[in-house]
Parts: sequence; structure tokens; C-alpha cells
Amino acid sequence: MSPTPRTERHRPQSELRSLRYPRLPRTVRAAAVAALGLLTACSGGSSSPPPSPSPTSSSDGPKVPAPLPTQALLTDPCSILTAAEATQVGLNSPGKNDSTSTLPGCMWKSSATEVSQIGLTALPQNTGGISDIYTKKPGSAYFEPVDINGYPGVYTDIQDARADGSCTLWVGVTDQLAVSVIPNIQSGPNKNDPCGIAKKFATAMIAHLKSSS
Repeated sequence: MSPTPRTERHRPQSELRSLRYPRLPRTVRAAAVAALGLLTACSGGSSSPPPSPSPTSSSDGPKVPAPLPTQALLTDPCSILTAAEATQVGLNSPGKNDSTSTLPGCMWKSSATEVSQIGLTALPQNTGGISDIYTKKPGSAYFEPVDINGYPGVYTDIQDARADGSCTLWVGVTDQLAVSVIPNIQSGPNKNDPCGIAKKFATAMIAHLKSSS
């Protein structure tokens, strides 16, 4: 996958299930399409609102120990890591806002190389939180629950690109909101463990949100 300029943007395209997927740089776009294909839908670029998610059972997935504040995730997603926190994860700061009219998102470039980055997207339409992710387990190429600083997470995607430096991590921040963390590592040691850097990023994010509550 060849790197593209930071300014490249893409509109929602494929209609699959119940939510839209965000515009992301091409270097993370393939991973995002596969990951958000678990839940996404749009109307081919139409401005009409996305359809409501299907109801989910309260027992589909783990519950969060306590709801975290979500205002920053929904209104200013690039603020969920301070400059110092981003540096600890190995990222440049500030991140680049990558929100659409309906989906808040941010992308951080690696401090080691311009061709690697991590994208974060909050999914406010996903009202079942991480439980909605659990309902899609049968269609996943991989599905591995993980603890993220005490909060429920799961590595899962409908395509497995981990060997190519991309891993999709979903984290429940409340029982009604999940966020996706998608690194795309083109070079360096983290390319062999993209799920590890996704967890490191998400752990820092949860710690930041806890300190804000």
C-alpha cells in the first residue's frame, strides 16, 4: 500500500448494515472499510441520516465498569491525547481532525515515519456500544477480547490485515458508545505487532478519559 498526502479525503461509499464509516486517509482506509463493515451503512454519499441500528440484547457483550466522559470524543477527538501522551505512544501531536458531519475522528502520524499512523473514530450511531460488535462475531476474520485499562475491548475485523501492519481494536467507553482504533504500520518494529500499538494507544486514551471524569 503506497502512502498518500495527508490532505486526501474520502466520502462514505458501501452500504452494508447499520452505520456509516468515516473518511480516513487512504493508508488506513482499507482497514477502516473492513472494520466498519461489521456495522456500517450509508446511502452512497447522501446527506440523509443513517438508519437506526438494530436492537441488541443486553447480554451480547461486556459492560463498562463506569461510563467515561464522551464529550471530547464526540466534539474534539484529537484532544483525547495530550502532546505528552501522544509522545509516549510514539505519535506526533496534534492529530489531524478527520471527522465527518456524523462521525467524529482523528488521525495521528507516527513520530518515526510519515507512512504509519493511527486512526480513531467514535461511533455515536452505534447505540449498543461494544455489544453491537459482539453481535457481529460470526462474520469476523478474527475476534479476540482484550482488557483496556479495565474497559472492554476486542480485536476484530471482517478481514485480517494484521500481518500487513493493521489491526482493528474496538473499545467500549460507555455501554452506548464504542470507538475504533486502527493503526496502519508500514515500517518499523510495530508492523509486526499492530494490535500491541493499538492497545497502547487505547490504554492511553482510557487513562486520559478517566482523568477527565
